[in-house]
Formats: sequence, C-alpha cells, structure tokens
Amino acid sequence: MDISRTEQRILHLLAQGGRIEISRNDSRKIENARCFSRDGWLYPGFDLLLFRKLKRLKAISSKAGRPYRITERGLQLVRAELDNR
Repeated sequence: MDISRTEQRILHLLAQGGRIEISRNDSRKIENARCFSRDGWLYPGFDLLLFRKLKRLKAISSKAGRPYRITERGLQLVRAELDNR
C-alpha cells in the first residue's frame, strides 16, 4: 500500500522515537493533534486530517492514555531510510 510523502515523513519521525499528543475539548472530542520528534521539537506539517488518516490505517495507536506511537503496521508501511532507528 502506498502512502503519501507527508504520511511517510510522520511515520519516519515516529519510528525514530517521536510521539503524537492530542488535546480534547469539553465534549471529549479531539480538537488538536501535535506531532513531536524524540528531541521535543514540534513538527509543523501535522494536522487533524493526517492524524485521522494514520489512525484509520492503524499505523499509530495509544495505550492507557499515553501519547500516540507507531505500531507494527506503521513500521511495515514506512520505507527504510538510513537515519531510521
């Protein structure tokens, strides 16, 4: 399955130890999603639509209320790069 270049960048960032944090409004709906690198830098090209697409592909998941991380499925989708860990 092919994924877009933007999705590929996010999955690379997550494979290197990044995380996705979400914030919810008063009615418990997700209103904002932010992607951070393992060094704590905010990735600017990440939005709620991209978050929902990665979640629908089951490339990311969250357990016990923790930030979203890459899954085994996400690791299969991401193409190998030299700087991936």
